[in-house]
Amino acid sequence: MTDISSQAQPGAENTMGVAADARSNASVIVDLSHTITSGMETYPGFPAPQVSDYLSYEASEGRYAPGVTFHIAKVTMVANSGTSLDSPAHRFAGTADVAELPLAAVADLAGIVIPLKGKSGRAITREMLTTANVRNRAVLLETGQGERWGSPDYFAEHPYLTREAAEYLRDEGALLVAIDSHNIDDTTDLERPAHSVLLEAAIPIVGNLNNAGMLPAEGYRFSAVPMKLSGMSAFPVRAWARITGS
Repeated sequence: MTDISSQAQPGAENTMGVAADARSNASVIVDLSHTITSGMETYPGFPAPQVSDYLSYEASEGRYAPGVTFHIAKVTMVANSGTSLDSPAHRFAGTADVAELPLAAVADLAGIVIPLKGKSGRAITREMLTTANVRNRAVLLETGQGERWGSPDYFAEHPYLTREAAEYLRDEGALLVAIDSHNIDDTTDLERPAHSVLLEAAIPIVGNLNNAGMLPAEGYRFSAVPMKLSGMSAFPVRAWARITGS
């Protein structure tokens, strides 16, 4: 099994390597998550994650046998940090939170990448999706925005899904929708139509996807699994794709 690091960036060399491994019948794991670091900007106006020691190696000395030390960290952050998943409860009170989502809704799903890099304008419209078979699949919208991760440009002029496009994905039976942008909606539209349409239909949303450009259009299984933490309407995930050679 080959593991493609989360630090790899989309590009011809990486994509060719994934394809070669898949053809050799090796199982390839592609990490689709961004790394969360202390102090990083996760969303304009949101507090940055803060990672610190609860118990340091030095402080643990003397608690155990000589030479035995441990480290325990603590983290403070908003739920929508890094690559994260929205449950229906993110939009609608009284609906399923991340702990109540069945694993079958977020793990080992047949995936399809819809390549949208270089498209005209910011809006992802219904017409851009109709040639793809999205039924019973995790739909990964690959816009190229993820290549701007870590720069101020990442949050500016970001691509988004229109209401009609979200309704199309819902009506055609998509199981999950992911995007390599910080928000699946146009942040100037306070109605948040894409969130509303998808989450009302219990279709989880994954934002801040990474490395989608390294995947084939089809032929992989997608997973984006949050911690089973009750009361959280969204939470960071470790997202990955498993490509199995034929």
